Amino acid sequence: MMDDKDLLNVNSVLFVCMGNICRSPTAEAVFRQQIKHYPLQLEIDSAGTIAYHQGHSPDRRSIIAGNKRGLDFSGMKARQVIDTDFERFDLILAADFVNLADLTERCPAHLRYKLQLMLSFGDSLVEEVPDPYYGGERGFEMVIDLLEASLMALAIKLASR
Repeated sequence: MMDDKDLLNVNSVLFVCMGNICRSPTAEAVFRQQIKHYPLQLEIDSAGTIAYHQGHSPDRRSIIAGNKRGLDFSGMKARQVIDTDFERFDLILAADFVNLADLTERCPAHLRYKLQLMLSFGDSLVEEVPDPYYGGERGFEMVIDLLEASLMALAIKLASR
């Protein structure tokens, strides 16, 4: 896990959930919107731990909820995490403990310090981004609420380096 000192060297961020159609593309869209407020130039992407939805656009419910808040999902297509992602990205943020465990298992030991949870930067008591896929519409709104708080804190930390 990174400490604030390690964040000084972050120039790229990868957001990861299981299928890369709900939580991680939403996190990517939220973070892209938030860093516009700061003098940050970062490489940002999202991926899934599985390839089931590879090539698909984000879930339409994520897009609907995000569009209400000005989020942009254009050009996003689901992809699976590949081995070179562990070298390429400086910070890899997982939606939940299951995805974090999957990433930890695949990640070379010397790069595991890059792995954290998406919600590890805010003040929320919630540690994991809940999967809204099988829930109602409100779940997609809640995902955005949680991500906005944590990722704004991350953007502020990165901007203050």
